[in-house]
Amino acid sequence: MLGENGTGKTTFIRLLAGAIKADGDEQIPELNVSYKPQKISPKYVGTVRSLLHDKIRNSFTHAQFQTDVVKPMQIENIIDQEVATLSGGELQRVAIVLALGKPADIYLIDEPSAYLDSEQRIVAAKVIKRFILHSKKTAFVVEHDFIMATYLADRVVLYEGMPSVEATATTPQSLLSGMNKFLKSLEITFRRDPTNFRPRINKLNSQNDQEQKSSGNYFFLEVDS
Repeated sequence: MLGENGTGKTTFIRLLAGAIKADGDEQIPELNVSYKPQKISPKYVGTVRSLLHDKIRNSFTHAQFQTDVVKPMQIENIIDQEVATLSGGELQRVAIVLALGKPADIYLIDEPSAYLDSEQRIVAAKVIKRFILHSKKTAFVVEHDFIMATYLADRVVLYEGMPSVEATATTPQSLLSGMNKFLKSLEITFRRDPTNFRPRINKLNSQNDQEQKSSGNYFFLEVDS
């Protein structure tokens, strides 16, 4: 889910999670969800190992979950640390593992990139996407890091309107269509870096920027041949 701050992305996630109630008489269906909130506080007293055993024992002890989630998130490096002593990035990694370890039909993940460095963000994005695809579940992810969003998403919901006043969410769109529409609203174009194939922003009014805008291609999903 993409959009400016204050357009309702986190509110939507919290509504689905049951953390807040809808205005008026609207009823939100009860869903079996796993929710990773935007703000994480280390309230648990004990080590990371004991936290994971207490909260997601079945998943944590499952070999496939260890291979697909725990190991790439490098939890073994902090497994015996006290939760209260974790840095913001370490806490974020643990929170992602906890969210994915809870059996659910819908996973609600708010700002998974927060406090992670650039490489950790890409790893986390790949872990989340692989887990959701393999488990054949649905995830709603709020993410402000554009590059991480390109690794995460197969569909995009855009939030458009006046922040903190009124906004509307679009129906899910393809990654390419959604990214193009979002970047067009910002008047920004991205190209693929030829060395690592990651999206790179074009300098405003550069030749690439002008050519892509004239052709309507604000974002390239495919690697140029």
